[in-house]
Amino acid sequence: MANLETFDVVVIGGGPAGATAANDLAKAGRSVLLLDRAGRIKPCGGAIPPQAMRDFDIPESMLANQVNSARMISPTDRKVDMPISGGYVGMVDREHFDEWLRQRAAESGAIRRTGTFETIERDSDGTAIVGYRPGQGRGEPGAESERVRARAIIGADGANSFVAKNYIPGSESVKYVSAYHEIVRTPPNGGPADFDGSRCDVYYQGDISPDFYGWVFPHGETTSVGVGTAVPGFSLRSACTELRRRAGLDEAETLRREGAPIPLEPLKCWDNGRDILLAGDAAGVVAPASGEGIYYAMAGGRLAGEAVHEFLASGNPKALKQARQRFMKAHGKVFWVLGMMQRFWYASDKRRERFVSLCDDPDIQYLTWEAYMNKRLVKARPGAHIRIFFKDMAHLLGMVSAR
Repeated sequence: MANLETFDVVVIGGGPAGATAANDLAKAGRSVLLLDRAGRIKPCGGAIPPQAMRDFDIPESMLANQVNSARMISPTDRKVDMPISGGYVGMVDREHFDEWLRQRAAESGAIRRTGTFETIERDSDGTAIVGYRPGQGRGEPGAESERVRARAIIGADGANSFVAKNYIPGSESVKYVSAYHEIVRTPPNGGPADFDGSRCDVYYQGDISPDFYGWVFPHGETTSVGVGTAVPGFSLRSACTELRRRAGLDEAETLRREGAPIPLEPLKCWDNGRDILLAGDAAGVVAPASGEGIYYAMAGGRLAGEAVHEFLASGNPKALKQARQRFMKAHGKVFWVLGMMQRFWYASDKRRERFVSLCDDPDIQYLTWEAYMNKRLVKARPGAHIRIFFKDMAHLLGMVSAR
């Protein structure tokens, strides 16, 4: 197989994780092939925090919108506003944002190709051979399969990762939330009275989602209206239709519809102990409770790139494990807290009502936005943590009204 084209790294999947890894590795001087399927757009609210813009050099020109508040809506239709003091959350349209990330990787030196990953074989010397079908979906007729050699492979091919399922142990046990959204044209000024193009609305209502939430996230000229659930048989489309009605967007023009699974927790193992490493949704790095994925995908992609770079330099496969170790050290505590929150507060409408009531608290709002905007648990203001603890206990024990 010596006549096959050889790359230091083949990155399978060109979303935020794969494109970030490809960009970083190309800038580090590695030969990189970025392989991505055509026409794939992930259903996503599109929110990115200021920390993502700082860490990954995202210019404001890539933002479709800036929102300065969130509104939580309870099962009894109570509405709690959570304004962002001194900042904003950036909103991106994944159709354009992901392509910009892929193009940036190409400008840094990565080779871009459109195609669908099919298999990993081994050369006589043990080097991986990646087979893919150019320009076509898996199983569809088209061009003949092509193959390239890869000293290392990063699988960033989403929650339904073919790489993970076939080459990484334990991936079959991951639990998912099914997500679905509709991109609609944002109403012009004077549209629905309850719609605000500078505010994200989050619906904690059991008929919209029995165990997650529904969202209305404005992207400037378009708006993402979506729902998620892990409950089998729950009709996401019907819930989305009802959510649009409640948000006053039932008459808005529908531009596209998308659905995909969202992993609920990071995989226990991200590598095969040899030359394959996962990143992004393929590794399960979506924040529980919030479903936030873009920042964590990019962070995981960067760490995957660093680990692969070290592996290529040393030849020691143990370097690949550093990606998960470093990610969990930086974000594992946040994921644990959010996981506990989702399991408890999203369990029933009674608890969701109390959760929205808690969101009206200034201390909780401050700590929530600080943690979200800067991607860290806030250590300052210990008094706020103490007050929140006692408020939480009062709510848990039913000592205060949800209103």
